[in-house]
Amino acid sequence: MTTTTRSPLTAADRCDRCGAQAYVRVVLPTGELLFCAHHARRHASAFAEVAVDIQDETDRLLEEHGAPAR
Repeated sequence: MTTTTRSPLTAADRCDRCGAQAYVRVVLPTGELLFCAHHARRHASAFAEVAVDIQDETDRLLEEHGAPAR
């Protein structure tokens, strides 16, 4: 049995698409991708089909920046 421990995403974790702070970690069978909230929403349908795990911390945007809820 393999146990995966999720570590929280930090400011050092950057979006693989644009370099902004990552709030979503997508674990794939062969590795992982990090996305900002914008690119996570844009590519959600594609990675949802192949992801082993999705760690979504976009709710932190509300806490940290007071962004309006959608």
